[in-house]
Amino acid sequence: MGTDGRPRIGEVSPTEAWAVLRDNPRAVLIDVRTSAEWGFVGKPDLEELGKTLLCVEWATFPGMSTYPHFAEAVMTELGSEAPDTFLFICRSGVRSLRAATAFAELLADRGMQGACFNVAEGFEGDLDDTGHRGVLGGWKARGLAWRQS
Repeated sequence: MGTDGRPRIGEVSPTEAWAVLRDNPRAVLIDVRTSAEWGFVGKPDLEELGKTLLCVEWATFPGMSTYPHFAEAVMTELGSEAPDTFLFICRSGVRSLRAATAFAELLADRGMQGACFNVAEGFEGDLDDTGHRGVLGGWKARGLAWRQS
């Protein structure tokens, strides 16, 4: 727990997230972007790691209102899986930090254990000087596996 009584959320780079997913069979990646982002921008591809990406929207498009049952939806998606490490990713790392915090609080409320991490830089990274993403950091710019539908 942090000094404010809330669960601590770690932060990893996209490359570190890949290594955690590769090395820890009980680690899971949860993409919290919108279905529009998954469809038009692409998603991390974990096939070579033998893992499945969990996709649960933190906020819904177009209004971007927070999904109030996000943490419960993640638990439902996990089913009988028993991960011990939860990595959260969004476009740039802002929404995923909030999502990781909400999920860590649910775990704590239920007396469950699990390490929650925000993937800093997210899937697309920060805006560059021309206002575009995908160049300054992020899953894609780091050369990690991804797929566009």
